[in-house]
Amino acid sequence: MPEAGALARGTVLAFDFGEKRIGVAIGELELRQAHPLTTIRSEINAERFSAIGALIQEWTPTRLVVGLPVSLDGTPHAMTARCTRFANQLRGRFNLPVDHAEERYSSLEAEERLRESGHDARSAKTHVDALAAQIILQGYFEHPPSP
Repeated sequence: MPEAGALARGTVLAFDFGEKRIGVAIGELELRQAHPLTTIRSEINAERFSAIGALIQEWTPTRLVVGLPVSLDGTPHAMTARCTRFANQLRGRFNLPVDHAEERYSSLEAEERLRESGHDARSAKTHVDALAAQIILQGYFEHPPSP
């Protein structure tokens, strides 16, 4: 995030990385409001990065955010390393700044929100990843990383 006091502008894409699906959310730095965008459903890296490239071309973000999962006690685990590698690949492929954001409980919170809004398990599954990405991005806006 830009320094405190600096007017931050631009679009941000956020990713809830998973081995089968990647949830994507979008938001504006100036407004600090996140919205679910889409879910990329593929386990093939070439397809995933092609879809991400199309989103980047369409939305022209100024930065990207990747949810970083950790254990309940805050220690990294296997998925933490995968998400870090994914963030590094985004940075290298698209030459954009990439930040990490806390994602503890984002999928559980997304599932709960969908249940509360009347979605059954099947319909919730199609929305949960993009909603989890929105939760990650909104948390990023509310608690930006230290410079």
